[in-house]
Amino acid sequence: MNPSFPAAPVVERAAEPTEANIRELVYGFYDRVRADPLLGPVFEATLAGRWDDHLPKMCTFWGSLVLGAKQYRGNVQQAHQPLEGVEPQHFSRWLYLFLDTVESRYQPAAAVRFMEPALRIAQSLQLSRFGWDYQIPAEQQALLERVAPKRPRDDDPHEPHAPGASTRRRGEPFPTRIIGKAKTD
Repeated sequence: MNPSFPAAPVVERAAEPTEANIRELVYGFYDRVRADPLLGPVFEATLAGRWDDHLPKMCTFWGSLVLGAKQYRGNVQQAHQPLEGVEPQHFSRWLYLFLDTVESRYQPAAAVRFMEPALRIAQSLQLSRFGWDYQIPAEQQALLERVAPKRPRDDDPHEPHAPGASTRRRGEPFPTRIIGKAKTD
C-alpha cells in the first residue's frame, strides 16, 4: 500500500469480522502505531501507562461500528480534540497503517466494513480540528478513490447510469458527499 513502512504481518484473511478477529486487528494495528516513527510518539505521549485501558476500548469501538454491537459509549470528537501537535500527515499515516492492517486481515467485502467508517471518521476529525475549509490531502483522496467503488455520475454522458442507481459522485462511498474541499474541487 505505502512502501515507506513495513507491511502488515501475513495472516489468514477473515471473510467476516468477529469479536475475536477485531481484537487481533486492533492489537496488531496499535503495535504498528507504537512502532511507527511519526505516530508512535504522539500516541505514547497521550496513552503512556494507559494502553491497557485504551486497547479494549478500541475493540469495543470497532465492534460497535462493524458488528453493530452498540456497546461503545464515548465521544470520538471529544477524545481527539486535546491531542497536541497532530497535523494532517498524522491522519494520513494513521489511515495508511489502518487500511493496510485491515486489508492484510480481511477479505475485501469485510475490509470495506472497516475502511469506510475509518475514512469518514478521519475526515470528520480533520474538519473539526482544521476548519470547514480544510483541503483533503492528496494521499487521503487517493485512499478514498481506492476504497470507494466507482459510480457513474449523472452529468457524464459517457458513463452509463441505470435508472434508480446511486447518484453519488465518483469516489464517494457514502450516502452524502464528504464535507470539505478536495484538491480537485
